[in-house]
Amino acid sequence: MRKADIERITKETQIRASLNIDGKGRYDISTGVRFLDHMLELFTKHGGFDLTLAATGDLDVDQHHTVEDVGIVLGQLFAKALGDRVGINRAGYFVLPMDETLAVVAVDLGGRPYLAYKDRVKTTLVGDLQSELLEDFFHGFTTHAGANLHAKILDGRSNHHKVEAIFKCFARAMRYACSKDARLKNQLPSTKGLL
Repeated sequence: MRKADIERITKETQIRASLNIDGKGRYDISTGVRFLDHMLELFTKHGGFDLTLAATGDLDVDQHHTVEDVGIVLGQLFAKALGDRVGINRAGYFVLPMDETLAVVAVDLGGRPYLAYKDRVKTTLVGDLQSELLEDFFHGFTTHAGANLHAKILDGRSNHHKVEAIFKCFARAMRYACSKDARLKNQLPSTKGLL
């Protein structure tokens, strides 16, 4: 079973989380930032993962530590649950129209972290989430998952739709990248022999 449990305790945040990559889209998420909860819930549902995550952070300071550390923990969960990554597709992408918004996300779980992120959000807040922190969330994820991630909004008006479209694309791209390929089940997806 491709599962992982992580507990990350710092002076700024306390996070406990568990992930089942081969889940059914079940979730129990509480970060103290409701819009972030919503994005993680739809990520879980559209990815077909099971995710339980409880985060308590210094939200009296601001949201930065909580949002970034949740991204770090999500990356650690995937890295741990994927193990040696033998037999996975490794890369995945998804393009999603969401009403007037068009998003694309591509991911490579090849072990080299990199983030290219452009959400074109024009407001300081989306719901109760400080929108500039989305890039920090994804940076934390890519660094700790060993993932190369490109997330871009190609067109759109609604800032809510822009962020939601990115998370839905992220979910579907990760779902494919994490999926096992029966023909390559005993092979590492690399000509180097190492990820």
